[in-house]
Amino acid sequence: MELQRAQNSTVNVMHVMEYLAANVDLAKDLVMRCSAVAQELKNDDLLGMTEDLDSVIKNIGHELSRIPASTFGSSRFPDGRADANLQVAGHRPRYCDQNSRDGYSEADMSIIPANSRPRRRTLHNSDMPRLVDFLQGMYHESHDIGAHSFNSLPEVAEYVEPLYDSFFCPLTNKVMVDPVTTESGVTYDRKAIEEYFEKFADGSEPVVCPVTKMSMQSKALRSNVPLKSTIAEWIMRNEATRVRIARTALSMASTEAMLLEAIQELKLLAKIRRKNREQMHKIGITKFLPRLLEHKDGLIRCDSLDLLCLLAEDETGKEVIANTRAITRTIKLLSSNSSDERHAAISFLLELSKSELLLENIGSTAGSILMLTTMKFNDSDDPVAAEKAGEVLKNLENCPKNIKYMAESGYLDPLQRHLVEGSEDVQMEMVSYLGELVQKQEMTINIAGSASEILIKMVHSGNTVIRKAALDVLVQISSDGPNSKTLVDAGAVPVMVEELFIRKIDDEPMGSKTEAAAVLANIVESGLDPDTIVVNKEGHVITSKYSVYNFTHMLKCSMPDDLNLSIIRVLLALTALPKPLMTVVSVMKEQDSSLTVIEFMGSKTEALGISATMLLIALSPQMGHTIAEKLCKAPGQPGRLVKSIGQPGRVTERHAVAATLLARLPYQNITLNLALLEQGAVPTLLAKIEEMQRGEMRVSRHAKTYMEGLVGALVRMTTTLYDPDVLLAAMDQNFTAVLTDLLVRSAGSDEVQRLAAVGLENLSHQSVNLSQPPSEEQRRPKKKNILRRLRDAHTGRVHDNNRKPPPAAQQGRLCLVHRGVCSPATTFCLVEAGAVEALVGVLESNENGRVVDAVLGALCTLMDDAVDVERGVAALAEHDAARHVLHALRQHRDVSAVGGGGGDTGGAVSRRCFWAVERFLAHGGERCVRDVTADRALPSALVSAFHKGDAATKQVAESVLRSLHRMPDYSATYVSVEL
Repeated sequence: MELQRAQNSTVNVMHVMEYLAANVDLAKDLVMRCSAVAQELKNDDLLGMTEDLDSVIKNIGHELSRIPASTFGSSRFPDGRADANLQVAGHRPRYCDQNSRDGYSEADMSIIPANSRPRRRTLHNSDMPRLVDFLQGMYHESHDIGAHSFNSLPEVAEYVEPLYDSFFCPLTNKVMVDPVTTESGVTYDRKAIEEYFEKFADGSEPVVCPVTKMSMQSKALRSNVPLKSTIAEWIMRNEATRVRIARTALSMASTEAMLLEAIQELKLLAKIRRKNREQMHKIGITKFLPRLLEHKDGLIRCDSLDLLCLLAEDETGKEVIANTRAITRTIKLLSSNSSDERHAAISFLLELSKSELLLENIGSTAGSILMLTTMKFNDSDDPVAAEKAGEVLKNLENCPKNIKYMAESGYLDPLQRHLVEGSEDVQMEMVSYLGELVQKQEMTINIAGSASEILIKMVHSGNTVIRKAALDVLVQISSDGPNSKTLVDAGAVPVMVEELFIRKIDDEPMGSKTEAAAVLANIVESGLDPDTIVVNKEGHVITSKYSVYNFTHMLKCSMPDDLNLSIIRVLLALTALPKPLMTVVSVMKEQDSSLTVIEFMGSKTEALGISATMLLIALSPQMGHTIAEKLCKAPGQPGRLVKSIGQPGRVTERHAVAATLLARLPYQNITLNLALLEQGAVPTLLAKIEEMQRGEMRVSRHAKTYMEGLVGALVRMTTTLYDPDVLLAAMDQNFTAVLTDLLVRSAGSDEVQRLAAVGLENLSHQSVNLSQPPSEEQRRPKKKNILRRLRDAHTGRVHDNNRKPPPAAQQGRLCLVHRGVCSPATTFCLVEAGAVEALVGVLESNENGRVVDAVLGALCTLMDDAVDVERGVAALAEHDAARHVLHALRQHRDVSAVGGGGGDTGGAVSRRCFWAVERFLAHGGERCVRDVTADRALPSALVSAFHKGDAATKQVAESVLRSLHRMPDYSATYVSVEL
């Protein structure tokens, strides 16, 4: 065989030359075609391929120039070479079964020189002529292969590297793995001949050679080492050829079928042995494959991923892939609609994630972590992909930066796990990551108790930087309600209290106290029972006077706004419960802290101003007069409050809470009312109410609260009409018409209607005192009934505050109810203002108990003892008031029947209804009495109230029952008769 090689050396060199020359021609052609496409599309991949091909051309040309001219001459070798090749000379080539190539290791591949080329089998017609044309020019002269055609790439490879008959076992007709020679001189595969010999194990028959049929005396087998080495060499040479041919087919890519066959061939070769994969790395297959991940055909993309996954098993392959765009393109394929493609993509990423070289590359690729976490948690949709995605994420955790990327994508488990289980340096790094996250973006962090304990420990004993990062994280964590209990159980509250009240570090800013206060505020606002939140080792809870005192003591204008805001949030949360509210009120009065809170209302920090105002609103029922007095004494107040309410533009929360505070402070506080009057509050309130009704102010979610606050602040003025200045303002602005208009136009807001009715009741009480005696002309009897509506709700409003109203006799009419001359503006007469109709309309349409009670209160002012009751009842009867009162009684009888006290809405409504009914019966006309007595539900309601009501309700019910003659009249006079 050595002699054979020496003899054929010149021929082999010529073949090499022809191969190189054909390669040069082909490469030139590809360069021209690729360059043209690249100029049109400006594609980086195509430009790179063009550069690679250009380099190949230069290298091939360089190799050609190095071959000396003497190489092309004739050579002669000694005779006798035929004897050295007797074993394999003249053997017919055959095709090897694909599976027969398995089972060889690199140790079996020792190189043995090839013998003379055998004759080739004729192949069938080819379905890929372009590839055949290319291979003809690459390997052989055209006249040698012009009559042949190929059906697959392996056939082309076997044409180049043919099989010999001696490679095949006579028993299996497959290429031998371990050729051995028997006594008869025939070579078999060891496994096959041993199985054959087992038939003669009993010794009853002589052993016969299966080929020669000769009897054999011995079953001894001799290993045919030369043949085994020759087969191994052929396998290696054949596989290398197949790799090159498949690479050529990939480059041509004339059809999708050609690409698929080439990829399948490469997949098979990559699985066989590592050396094939190394060859693929060297000749550029690994670098080329990522381009196919953007191919339009899904099968090609899927097969390319499978092949890349095989090539990535070697570190060399991973290094090559790292320098391509394979990862970016694979991430895109994770969202493919094809499950096969998704599985191939995630399998490829799993293989890549096993290399530390690629961990950061994968994690930093846009969308990679988000896609992987989504795939992991959607395990019901694709369990296989979900499991592999979890493995990829687990591998990515080996790079700390990836843990940060996972946290940014909402996957916090790895970060928490490393925070708890990692070394001290790792814990510091994880806290730093968490700190960066909470500063960059608002995100909900659900954290475990063990992680909370680590963070709390860092706050207690860490350095300044770590303490700051841990506190930032705790602030964000505590903002999510469910985490509050975890933090409390982990002991966060005592540490935060110590940080806020006790701990002092000279070189640290106030930021740590601010963040500690924010954590406490979040915990208290979470809804946990504050009586169970312990703040120190002595057992004090956060609702104790000790805690509240320390909180209020820290409220200072010199403190940072954020710190003051957090403390006010704590106090505001405590006022939601009755017992802590009384504690806060007590401490606020002792420390006189309300003035400080009032000053915070004007803070430039909007959140602080809003929270301070809300705290004053919460405290106003218990210490409203104190707050009102302090408000009047505070610099710039209450002018700032009025100015805040009157600001133009969109209604904000700050506008709404400012108006609400004025509506909640005690109405009868004359000091505050006069101060508001002096600051021009009444015109401001009326202007804003008018703007809201016309829809001129931009609507927001605070508009309703703002409107209710405006009306409440206006109604408060009606409680101090005994003051001349307040009375004059009410007359000048025609409060009666304004409130009547609110009754009609605010049907969507129960509170506005209730407040308007309360204001009308307050105004109506003044009508008797303000009405003027009628003149002689007005005393004359008239033919027509004067009890009618005289003016529209909008008429009579006077806008000049400095002008005194004209005499009542000149602008009013005679009102029989108030026994004098009345008008809506000057005497606040409900009859003259047309308010009776509006009130009765609300009574009919609104079922809210508080609104009904307020409306009944306003209507009853026309039937009390200070006015002409009969005329008042008649005025109400014109609007069918009796029927509406009885309807209200039926609507609220279930509530009143339980016997509510003075604060009970149902009881108040029933008492007012019974009182009105009693008036209707005593002073009403025939129709009015008929409406009352005809109501079949009234007797049972009266009896129920008499049995179960409180003392006041029983008394009025008894009076009605007596009027209906259902109870004896104990006031009757009995005459004694002597017998």
